[in-house]
Amino acid sequence: MSGEAKSIARGLQRRDPDLLDRLIEQYQYRLFRYLIYITGNKERAEDFFQETWIRVLERGHQYNGKSKFEAWLFAIARNLVIDWQRSKKAQSLDTLTDPEQEHPLQLADENDPSPLRQVLSQEAEESVQASLQRIPAIYREVLVLRFQEELQIDEMAGVLSIPLSTVKSRLYRGLEALRGALQGGAAA
Repeated sequence: MSGEAKSIARGLQRRDPDLLDRLIEQYQYRLFRYLIYITGNKERAEDFFQETWIRVLERGHQYNGKSKFEAWLFAIARNLVIDWQRSKKAQSLDTLTDPEQEHPLQLADENDPSPLRQVLSQEAEESVQASLQRIPAIYREVLVLRFQEELQIDEMAGVLSIPLSTVKSRLYRGLEALRGALQGGAAA
């Protein structure tokens, strides 16, 4: 258990409001972006975002610091979406995403690139976003966790509650499906 994880675990057990404020400040953008990706809907993502932080406050005593806080946080968010999906009798995460609805927010580049570079970058990002929407949700989810949220493979396994080998397999297949979607082919 790292010193930071241990400190977070103790703070959550004490229900330290300053710690919660710091955690929200640190993880709000990543969590919200993740929720937009898995729900495909900004308003729904906002609801899950709030509910996730309520759960962190209510169940903070359950965080033991054995895993990274962000993995625990993302697992809470994912489980909330899955619970909602089950209550709506949805078939899969694919039913939560509709390519016709809003896409994730485009964040400005901190380096302030030239307008041409901005346009080229935006076109590439839009192409990747559109391609991500065309691949199956189980692959899209691992790609977002790995490359957007920068989780390690073992952390992804914890968030998704699946074996390490399954994460690796989905990651490989997801990259292949994304490559095919980017080249204009049908996702497998």
